[in-house]
Amino acid sequence: MSVFIETTDTENHKWIDARFDLKDSTVGKKMYEEEHVAGAVFWDLEKDMSDMAARTGRHPMPSDEQLTQLVRSSGLSLEDSIVLYDQGGSPYAARAWWLLKYAGFENVHISQQGFDALKQRGVAVSRDIPAIQASTVTPNFVHDIFADQAYVKNVISGDELGVLVDARSAARFAGLEEPIDPVAGRIPGARNLDWAQFVSKGEFQFSKDISTVVQKHEPTVVYCGSGVTAAALYAIMAEKGYDQLKLYMGSFSDWITDAENVVEYDRGEHPEAADDQTKAILAKLIEEGYSGEMLMKKFQYEKSLLEEK
Repeated sequence: MSVFIETTDTENHKWIDARFDLKDSTVGKKMYEEEHVAGAVFWDLEKDMSDMAARTGRHPMPSDEQLTQLVRSSGLSLEDSIVLYDQGGSPYAARAWWLLKYAGFENVHISQQGFDALKQRGVAVSRDIPAIQASTVTPNFVHDIFADQAYVKNVISGDELGVLVDARSAARFAGLEEPIDPVAGRIPGARNLDWAQFVSKGEFQFSKDISTVVQKHEPTVVYCGSGVTAAALYAIMAEKGYDQLKLYMGSFSDWITDAENVVEYDRGEHPEAADDQTKAILAKLIEEGYSGEMLMKKFQYEKSLLEEK
């Protein structure tokens, strides 16, 4: 079954609006309230599709109980045909798609077009917030497509068969730059496959051969910075016929929460990783209860104060 579809049918599909902006977490909801596909419910990356109170990365995996509540409040049943969309060529609908696949929904797709393109093609749109009747669905969780930090360690040690694929840019993979996380680099042994190379003019493209990076027969764990863009790469690989995939939802931002975890990088020095001051600031903020995006913002602020002294 194809992951990505082209459709404007609002009669036979239930639609989910997953628009978001990592630079401004209020943007997605505002766009939804201004206009959305008629009947669509809104899923917010941080309020719905992440457990921001957890400490397993910047966009932690929701618990099974949280996901159950989400799909029930969205009025979903396992038999529904569901279409997810975002701005187009973005990773947010893919994050929602993966969560639904994890929850056992089989007939779920990502719209190849983002909202503006869907509107141009004549999809029914509305400003009305739909009144959703909650369902009593019981998800059939597929835990085999999820990987946590312990599983990744087993892949690295060889206790689990598989390869790690990093969906971030080549520069972040190499540890040459890191605009978000306090430590730069990659999980040891990972291969790089930048998800952004599959995006053109607001749509995903699937013609690129990736067999030089990972073969279809190789069990693969996909990760990124916080499990968002990795979901897009996971969906792209699934579209291309890769069926032995797991998503490390915590991703690199979870990996570096353990100071004992090794980080690889392609440069002569790694000041952030070896910086006791950085570790002390992070430890203090985590103890104070900061997590996710707020942890990173507060960390950057605290570092800037020290650098001004």
